[in-house]
Amino acid sequence: MSESTIIIYSGGLDSTTLMYHLKSRGHRIKALGINYGQRHIKELAAAKEICAELDIEFNTGDLSGLGSLLAENSLTTAEVNVPDGHYAEESMQITVVPNRNMLMLSVGIAWAISANFDSVAYAAHAGDHVIYPDCRPEFAYALASAARLCHYRSIEIQFPFIRKTKAEIVKRGHQLGVPFASTWSCYKGEKQHCGRCGTCTERAEAFVLAGVTDPTVYSSKPHILTRQRGQKP
Repeated sequence: MSESTIIIYSGGLDSTTLMYHLKSRGHRIKALGINYGQRHIKELAAAKEICAELDIEFNTGDLSGLGSLLAENSLTTAEVNVPDGHYAEESMQITVVPNRNMLMLSVGIAWAISANFDSVAYAAHAGDHVIYPDCRPEFAYALASAARLCHYRSIEIQFPFIRKTKAEIVKRGHQLGVPFASTWSCYKGEKQHCGRCGTCTERAEAFVLAGVTDPTVYSSKPHILTRQRGQKP
């Protein structure tokens, strides 16, 4: 019997590669997108389209009503600008949505229990550790322990990319034929990827480091470094 997994799915490069990765391993998959009031809500449209192409069930959980309970950040507060340039702890902390992954994973766990699925997966990776506390291995392992205890039936949390760089994820996606051009990363949510924000910069750098052609259309040419975030120069 194949393993059944709910994927926390944003329509981005990482979570799309995760979906293809688990699908290649025979998992039965349902995909969960979360509307938490993000300015780049168009990521969920990308997620829906990719799932339709793969004939994977996609559902959206609406947590947008929680906006007033979240501290001001550039993803859910229109008055706070999304920072441009490379990821750096000082500048990118403004993009942190409080407890975002725990909220999304909690909804995923509830759906997994209701759908009688075995596990929930998310695409946290090594490049996120410095900026996002809920992408660190310590958080992932702690929540995995809680998920085994939160119901009568144990639910597993999967995070196979937790120690992978984004360049390694791009390489894996390239092997699997991930339609990178259909994925969405930019936090600004404009018509095209802006090419200026941290997520665009990280995305472009990952393709360069992976040696894979970047099919993304950017409004501005990203400024590329020769190292992956989280690695030493």
